[in-house]
Amino acid sequence: MVFGPFDFHHGLLNEYRGPMPDGRTESAEHNEEIKFAVLQERALEAAQSVWRPAGTCVAVALILLFGWGVVNGKHGLSAWQQQRVKDHELRREIQDLQQENARLHGHVERLKSDANAIEHEAREKLHYAKAGEIIYTLPAQPQSQNQPAGNGK
Repeated sequence: MVFGPFDFHHGLLNEYRGPMPDGRTESAEHNEEIKFAVLQERALEAAQSVWRPAGTCVAVALILLFGWGVVNGKHGLSAWQQQRVKDHELRREIQDLQQENARLHGHVERLKSDANAIEHEAREKLHYAKAGEIIYTLPAQPQSQNQPAGNGK
């Protein structure tokens, strides 16, 4: 006879019913042992039927907690995505600064070697003039014709 892990008590009851192999009949003490074994098996089944769902719930809760930590934790996916965006922005800023640096480096090299570039810079930024030249400076934005030149009094 083959029994599963929860069919042990059925095997005990079937095995010990009737006369013993040596011809004796079952004693009251032997019947009590069988009943105790059956009660133990039933208690085990009841405990397993309660603890298995509870254990499953605890395992699911731990998995959900771990999953939340993977997504939202300090080093989770959302933090990783934010760092990735920040990295992309910084790389773009570095590239822009490198281009500006190259442009300024070229400008410095022209000022070192080109007399026309030096003259242009002196005239534009420093307002230098050659001998006999007169420099006229115009306002940056002309006043519109609707606004009076005075303060309005």
